[in-house]
Amino acid sequence: MERENVVITGARRGLGKTLAYLFASKGYNLVINDKEDLDKLNEIKRDIETKYKVTVLIYFGDISKEDKVLELLSLIKDKYKKIDVLINNAAIVEDMEIKERSTKLFNETIENNITSVYLMSKYLGELMYKNKKGRIINISSTNGINLFFPTSIDYDASKAAVISLTHNFALQYAPYVLVNSVAPGWIKTEMNEQLPQELIDEETEKIYLKRFAEPEEIAKFIFFLSSDECSYLNGEIIKLDGGY
Repeated sequence: MERENVVITGARRGLGKTLAYLFASKGYNLVINDKEDLDKLNEIKRDIETKYKVTVLIYFGDISKEDKVLELLSLIKDKYKKIDVLINNAAIVEDMEIKERSTKLFNETIENNITSVYLMSKYLGELMYKNKKGRIINISSTNGINLFFPTSIDYDASKAAVISLTHNFALQYAPYVLVNSVAPGWIKTEMNEQLPQELIDEETEKIYLKRFAEPEEIAKFIFFLSSDECSYLNGEIIKLDGGY
């Protein structure tokens, strides 16, 4: 049987890294991307290829730049010919008071978190559409729906925009490519573990399940969305927040 291929952006840590290991364990070949810490990506590649006997292609570059996405697309066509699943996970966030946030930093967040999703969906989605098969899963956030922090105003705006992109690309690529978005709440990742303990305690108390999600819990649902078991869900935004 021909292996399926998945592209995962922001794969060096957190949810992206968890997704890479999960899809590899299911027999997928991988394309993993990040623009920071090439050594870490190489470490993940070696470990996954040893454990799961799949192929891992690294693309180290900024996918908010069109030339980089076109370069990645060319590499994918040469290596795998096709892509079955695209997971737009890469994003940045830097919390600070609005009065301290420069317009430059605001625009960098918008470019990283929105433009990358647009470009990857535009070019890789078109490849899927030509093959008449594919799944795109965009990682939004409850910050784009009902969780608001002025200290992350640019991040919140970007995640709301990802929801809009999801609806539009679902329409653009119908009926062959299913495009959905997962909007997680708090996840127990390296980044969130560095938050002030007072904030962690406050937010945990608001969650019905009284805990942050494990990355594996979110990853398993994303895998379901990418599978043939999920065949009639399209253009939807699914909150995974444990109740909030």
